[in-house]
Amino acid sequence: MLEDKKQQAINAIKKKLLGKQLSYNEIFSIMDEIANKRLGPVLTTYFAAAGFTEGFNDEELYFLTKAMVATGPRLHFKGIVADKHSTGGVAGTRTTMIVVPIVAAAGFQIPKTSSRAITSPSGTADTMEVVAPVTFSPKQIEAIVAKVGGCIVWGGHLGLAPADDMIIQVEQPLAFESFDKIIVSIMAKKVASGATHVVLDIPVGPKMKIQHFRDAEIIEKKFTFLAKKFDIKITTDINEIRQNAGRGIGPVLEARDVFDVLEQKKGRPLALEAKALRLAGKLLNLCFADTREKKDLLGDDVARDILQSGKALAELREIIKVQGGDPAIDSSKLQPGKATYHVTSPRHGHIVSIDNKQITVLCRILGCPTDKKAGMFLNKKLDEEVDKGDILCTIYSSDRFRLKEAVDTLKNIPVYTVE
Repeated sequence: MLEDKKQQAINAIKKKLLGKQLSYNEIFSIMDEIANKRLGPVLTTYFAAAGFTEGFNDEELYFLTKAMVATGPRLHFKGIVADKHSTGGVAGTRTTMIVVPIVAAAGFQIPKTSSRAITSPSGTADTMEVVAPVTFSPKQIEAIVAKVGGCIVWGGHLGLAPADDMIIQVEQPLAFESFDKIIVSIMAKKVASGATHVVLDIPVGPKMKIQHFRDAEIIEKKFTFLAKKFDIKITTDINEIRQNAGRGIGPVLEARDVFDVLEQKKGRPLALEAKALRLAGKLLNLCFADTREKKDLLGDDVARDILQSGKALAELREIIKVQGGDPAIDSSKLQPGKATYHVTSPRHGHIVSIDNKQITVLCRILGCPTDKKAGMFLNKKLDEEVDKGDILCTIYSSDRFRLKEAVDTLKNIPVYTVE
């Protein structure tokens, strides 16, 4: 019986390799075999490759999403369930830890399942783990949300859309993912986590997964189509990215950026604050539209008031407390590693570029994300004028040998271009 099911999945993969459209039953057979670890990495890779070369039409995208959800567990909540997701931006743009407490403080459930870093310096789960545990069962997550309205947890432990995680594993060596796969992956996780109202951040730029606005618009249409199929209200934010919104790169430094914004510190990263407020405002508008007593409220105004009044900070501390962290945490307690090196400007001029890929390489050498205190602080940003000897950035590690390796690497792969 199991062999028959496996052969059905293999036949469906062959069919897709020939460029033919698959039915729901055929796609379900593939997802079921992958999710239950019966198909193996080689055949899973063939399926991933077939999807990349031939692509999927809208109906197949719907079938894929539906089958991924059907072959794994789901979270269950009642009423409006808000969520936020990004297709992938640059390091140091940790908006989730600001958006979640704002939306929760506004009275909406927002159970945020997040990823750990795979190739980046830090994922949202890695950054949240600096201040609280992030590994919980579905029942525990439901209890946390019932108590404080929101959570920020690691999604990899939950097994939501398990076939998706296994497809991602076989794609990693080639470091590519088709747009269709990105769309299905995100939507399957949103459906499985019970989301009803979603804001989708779609950053566009030369170093992003999405490099052209025309591609972003195509992706937006596909997300809108799938969301409607699953009765999810969705709003998108297509935005151009030139540099990191925050100044900290790496778990502790990104967490410090978040608390600087929530505490409304004078030197807080204003670009990070602005982006988080924009996303929170859009998500609140979506939720308000389906809430009779709040339908006349403006999301932007409510989000800003919650942040500036300190309600967002109080809400995040409540979430931290219920997740088992220290609710008294603040930005002053979030200190990076003691092994430190200042990168200085070789000349007078203006900063014309900051290479995000090189930042990622250096931060991984420094120990991110395993070493929570490793990372980089961007003292200077794009277009700023600098003098010779000015500090451009500061790198940190808990390991002086890793720091030395990063300093040596900087000689060959500079992060800043000053002209």
